[in-house]
Amino acid sequence: MEIIMNQTILFTPVGGTDPISLNNYHDGSILHICRFYKPDKVILYMSKEMLDFQEKDDRYRYCLDRLAKMQDRPMVYEIIERRELTRVHEFDYFYEDFRKVISCIYETMDESDTLLLNVSSGTPAMKSGLLVLQTLGEFPAKVIQVATPVGKLNEQVHEGYDVETLWELDEDNQEGAQNRCKEIQCPTLSKIKKEEIIKKHIFVYDYQAALDVTDSLPAEQTAQYRDLIYLAARRVLLDFVNVDKTIQKTNFQCLPVRSSSQRKYFEYALTIDIRLKRGEYVDFIRSITPIVVDLFEMILKKQCGIKVDDYCDQYKRAGQWKRMWSAKKLNGTEAGDVLNSHYQKVGKRFEAKDVYSEHLKILTDHFSSDTRLKQLMEDLRNVESNIRNLAAHEIVSVTDETIKNLTGFYGRDIMSKIRELFGYTEISIRKEYWDSYDEMNRKILEQMSNE
Repeated sequence: MEIIMNQTILFTPVGGTDPISLNNYHDGSILHICRFYKPDKVILYMSKEMLDFQEKDDRYRYCLDRLAKMQDRPMVYEIIERRELTRVHEFDYFYEDFRKVISCIYETMDESDTLLLNVSSGTPAMKSGLLVLQTLGEFPAKVIQVATPVGKLNEQVHEGYDVETLWELDEDNQEGAQNRCKEIQCPTLSKIKKEEIIKKHIFVYDYQAALDVTDSLPAEQTAQYRDLIYLAARRVLLDFVNVDKTIQKTNFQCLPVRSSSQRKYFEYALTIDIRLKRGEYVDFIRSITPIVVDLFEMILKKQCGIKVDDYCDQYKRAGQWKRMWSAKKLNGTEAGDVLNSHYQKVGKRFEAKDVYSEHLKILTDHFSSDTRLKQLMEDLRNVESNIRNLAAHEIVSVTDETIKNLTGFYGRDIMSKIRELFGYTEISIRKEYWDSYDEMNRKILEQMSNE
């Protein structure tokens, strides 16, 4: 038995304007699709009314035969008869029946074959049945819609229908006739569901989860937005190498602070805010100490003119460069005297080791006269001291109430103080910069809507 490959098969209900419209002398949808897609096989689904017309003058096969002869190609037909079908408005019937029919068609096809579905012929219930089948995604096909020649609804006229005369008058038989077919993209239910899940992940700033779901869809379906979600996933990890590469690739700029020497601090602060919004209170607590140290150091430089590195030595630990206070560089300086004096007053000795936020606060208290700044630093230093060890060394449930009980501040209050402290650094931060993740989310969702 010869196996025929690369077959194009058209399944189509038959409607009132098929095969040629008596109203405008142009192809009906079935004939027009056959004219431009040249299917090898046409499967005609006929209700009682359409079967009556077919048996009266063989109008459907007659026009298809004339077209095949004009195009000098073979074309075979199959008629699916539904003589009992008179209530052509019932959606449930067509959905179930079409599903059975198309399932049988698929059993005769191989991977090289293409199925076309005509959604412009038949009753509204028939068209809807085919569209819903495509939405469910069980039977992949090209869904074809055919526009009317005048761009408005065709009126169905059957009185005085002379198929042979109409074929001769059919304006679409003229050379250069306009192709009114359009392939419509019918998203599958699976795609719709997955994209809703992606959006939900984006709304809660879980970009890796959004990316994982995105990558479970075919690449051609996510080309409009996949790179943007990848960018967001790398951004929240502070992976600036891949962030920069993706920005260059997509021309999608989402970082409000772009100076490489400053953005790491601000972007880190934004990730702290995201952890708070996500209710990840343990991670929120753990992330406070690094930003407090960096902020205090930048403030000391901006407000007091003291560069901490001028009083430190560099050393390598575990393959990474670290720094510690240099007793030699501090000796004989006002900064060194301030640190030594402070610890002597409380019966301790200043040890020139790692740089801590406590040291930076002591220096700022001495060199700055800004009482608001000093209070902010005092509050954050106490927060850091009270909750740092809790998150790091004890297995406990950490909630916003836990943070409030230990520090006197809710997470949002702590974040507000961090934001305010940025105003004392040399980094220029506008109020709207703090909403840059939400703005990025909005643009990603916009791209998803534009696909």
